[in-house]
Amino acid sequence: MALISQLLILLIAFAHLYFLYIETFAWTSKGPKTFKGFDADFFKKTKAMAGNQGIYNGFLAAGLIWSLLISDLTWSKNVALFFLTCIVIAGVYGAATVQKSIFIIQSIPAILAIVSLYALTN
Repeated sequence: MALISQLLILLIAFAHLYFLYIETFAWTSKGPKTFKGFDADFFKKTKAMAGNQGIYNGFLAAGLIWSLLISDLTWSKNVALFFLTCIVIAGVYGAATVQKSIFIIQSIPAILAIVSLYALTN
């Protein structure tokens, strides 16, 4: 796997670890600063739901990190593509249902990583 693809995947994995942190551990403190437009009561009421969502972001990060540790290049690429595609889909859904900027923050980096995997690893 090309170095630029690996760096993009690592950057996306770290972003999802940060999402895990916000949603699971800092939803009521950092959530309102991150997701503007919702009142403070919303974050108190949705704390458990956000924590569950954060765990899923952690799984996405773990999958991407795992893809970087696989020595077989074909399997490494396939695992990365699976988790990146999941991220793109989640970002599209989040943009449609929560906040448009989710597409920019989540889907676009994953799309760039997918493009780099196809362009640089054939």
